[in-house]
Amino acid sequence: MKCMEFLNSNFERSINTKKKFLESAALTKVFCASAEVALTKYQDGGKIYIFGNGGSAADAQHLATEFVSKLSKDREPLPAEALTTNGPLITAIGNDYGFKEIFSRQLKASARANDIALAISTSGNSENIISALKTCREMEIPSILFTGHDGGRAKQLADYCILAPSTHTATIQELHIMLAHTLCEYIESKLF
Repeated sequence: MKCMEFLNSNFERSINTKKKFLESAALTKVFCASAEVALTKYQDGGKIYIFGNGGSAADAQHLATEFVSKLSKDREPLPAEALTTNGPLITAIGNDYGFKEIFSRQLKASARANDIALAISTSGNSENIISALKTCREMEIPSILFTGHDGGRAKQLADYCILAPSTHTATIQELHIMLAHTLCEYIESKLF
């Protein structure tokens, strides 16, 4: 396969997945409902906690940066934290309690009733994501899940499951970034 063939294939897949998402009333309704809840939590003085593994960990950090710094306009910072950034804490929890607990233990330590959590998992089957979503349920903290494929086991645990209609990891991640930017931009527009 030549480079141009890869380029065409990836663009077509990305475009088709985004169109499929926009054409799904169920998917767009859940996304907009989750954005409204996140907005309400910010209006109540809350914070968003974001987490994922691998590329999704980087996406969590990317989105937390957009909230705290800015996305599309100069404004006051919005409280956001990626639970993927503190290496000593993650390794201590992983060593003492198991990798499964790296996000849930941080949520137990810091999250409060007026906060919201955003889990990012292309498969929806990561044990630490599942554990964190269970913790959100126990703490009565609303949870949003950005996922793909069939949503995996995490789908049943999140209050708002936003499913990228694809099985291709890179395409799922591309849609997750677009959704994350949209979430941040919407909240910016409403608060400032």
